[in-house]
Amino acid sequence: MRKPDAQFDKVTDISPQFFKDNNLTGVILDVDNTLIGLDGKNLENVFEWIKSLQESNIKLCIASNSKNREKISKFANEANMPFFLLSCKPLKRGLKKALKELNMAPENVAEIGDQLFTDVWGAKRMKMFSILTKPFTPEKHAISKFKRKIEQRRLDKINKQV
Repeated sequence: MRKPDAQFDKVTDISPQFFKDNNLTGVILDVDNTLIGLDGKNLENVFEWIKSLQESNIKLCIASNSKNREKISKFANEANMPFFLLSCKPLKRGLKKALKELNMAPENVAEIGDQLFTDVWGAKRMKMFSILTKPFTPEKHAISKFKRKIEQRRLDKINKQV
């Protein structure tokens, strides 16, 4: 697995200019622990950030592994963007649907999420620009905490190789 193309603490730290500087005119977003915390609260200023991208002519779409239609559709509707559930990242299926919705080539799209083994790996498999953010809230379940430790070890190793 390769290193993410970029890493940020949170999505709202990424300026519209960053996307333009990297020839990115589309963004596929993860939701859980990227835009919405595991506590159900939205990331602070997230809708203002989304609006700033939309005003900069950056197309947006959600591709979530979640099956929670109520939560994802509520957020997507408020943000005025299309969404796909059960994307099965890192598999290509859900990301292909999102690319088709955006009507864009993968090399012009960034995929943003908080997980190395789903979001980043999926983006890399699709030849998209990958952006890793830190998880918005701490994991609640033992298996998720364990997975995060493995991801962090792998990320530390990847970052040292550069």
